[in-house]
Amino acid sequence: MRPASLRRPVPALPPAPPPPGPSDAPNAFRLALLYTVVFVEIGIAMPFMPVWLNALHLDAGLIGGLLALPIAIRIVATAPLMGLIDRGFSARTLLLTGSLVLAATYALMPAGAAIGWGLLAVLIAINAVAAAPMVASIDYLTLAAVRLSAEEESAAQAGAGRAGTARPKRRLDYPRIRMAGSIGFLGANLAGGALLGVLGEAFAVPLLLTGLALIASAVAYASRDVAGGAGRVSPGTERPRLPRKLWLAIAAAALIQASHAAIYAFGSIAWSTAGVPGAWIGALWAIGVAAEILLFAVIGRVPAPWRSPFRLLALGAAAAILRAIGMAWAGDSLPALVGLQMLHAFTFGATHFGAMNAVSAFAPDGARGRAQGTVSSATALCSSMATLGCGVVYRSAGPATTFALMAPVAFAGLCLVGFAARVARRGG
Repeated sequence: MRPASLRRPVPALPPAPPPPGPSDAPNAFRLALLYTVVFVEIGIAMPFMPVWLNALHLDAGLIGGLLALPIAIRIVATAPLMGLIDRGFSARTLLLTGSLVLAATYALMPAGAAIGWGLLAVLIAINAVAAAPMVASIDYLTLAAVRLSAEEESAAQAGAGRAGTARPKRRLDYPRIRMAGSIGFLGANLAGGALLGVLGEAFAVPLLLTGLALIASAVAYASRDVAGGAGRVSPGTERPRLPRKLWLAIAAAALIQASHAAIYAFGSIAWSTAGVPGAWIGALWAIGVAAEILLFAVIGRVPAPWRSPFRLLALGAAAAILRAIGMAWAGDSLPALVGLQMLHAFTFGATHFGAMNAVSAFAPDGARGRAQGTVSSATALCSSMATLGCGVVYRSAGPATTFALMAPVAFAGLCLVGFAARVARRGG
C-alpha cells in the first residue's frame, strides 16, 4: 500500500454549468410583441396620415408629394441602414433609435405644419429614415432566432439519440411569430377609425402615433438578447457578396409584391365605382389580411419540401397572376371579389415567407443585414414604379386594363423564380 504522502490527489469535478436563463434562448413571445407594436403603428399611419394631412387643408398635390417622400426614402435608405448590422451595429439598437426618432417627429409634426409645409416635409423625411429599417430589423432578429432554435433542436435530437432518450425540442416558427404583426395591423385598421371619430382627425393621428412609437421604443429597450444572441455580428466579420440565386429570388419577390400595386392604389376606387357598398369595401380588405393571418398560422404544418423558397415564391406568383386576371374579368362581382381577396394569403403571404426563407438559407454570414434590407428596398422600388404605371393606365384605360397589366408583372416574377431555382441546382 502506497503512503498517504505519495497518493495522487483526485481532481475535483468542474462545477456544473448554470441552467440557461431567459436571455440565453430565443424568445418567441417578445419577438411577436415587437411585430405587434410596430405593425399597430403602421396600421394607424398608413391609412390615417393622409386623412390628417387633408385635415390641415393642404393642396392635394402637396399631400401627394408628402406621401411619396417616405416611399422614395425607403428605397434608398433601408439597405444601407440594415447593412450597419453587418458592421456590428445591433438590430435592437436600430429598433430603439428608430422608435425614439419616430416618437419625436410625430410629436413635432403638428407644430411643424403650423409653421410651414417645408418644416413638415423635413420632419416627414426624418421620420421615414427612422421607419425604414424597423420591420426589416425585426425580420432579421426573428430569422436569426429561428436558425438558432433549429440548431438547438438538431443538437438536442442528436444528444437524445446517443443517450437513448427522447427529448423533443420545438423550434421557433417564423410565420407564427410574424402573424402577430398582421393581427396588430388589422386591429389598428379596425380600431383606428373609431378613435379618429372620438378624438378628431387633427388631434388623434399625431397623438396616437407618438404614443405607439414610445411603446415600441420601450418594447425594443426590453428586448435585449431577444434572439438569444444569434443576431449579434462581430465588427470584424467578413462582408461577402450576396449569391446570384439570392439576388434572383429577391428580384422575383419584389416583382410579385409589385403586382399588388393596382389593388392597393385603385382597388377601393374601382369597387366603389362598381357599386360595392362602403361597408363591404372595408370587409374586403379585412378578408385579405385575415387570409394572410390564416396562412401564417398553418403553413408551419406543411411538409418542409413545400416550404422551400422557390416553391413558395412560385405559389405566390401563380396566385398573383390568377388574382390579376380575375380582377380584370370579374372585379365588379362581390362574390368573386371575396374569393380573389382570399388569394392575398398566397400573393402576399407565400411570397413574403418565400423571400424570408431565401434570405435565411442563402445569405452568407456577414451579409444578412444587407440582404434583409435589400428585400425591403427592392420591393419598395418595384412597387412604386408599378404604382406610377397604374396611375397612367387607370386614367387612360380604366380599372380592368390596369388590373390585367399586373399579370405580366407577376409572370416576370415567376420566370425569375424558375431562373433562380436553375441557378441554385447548378450551385450558383
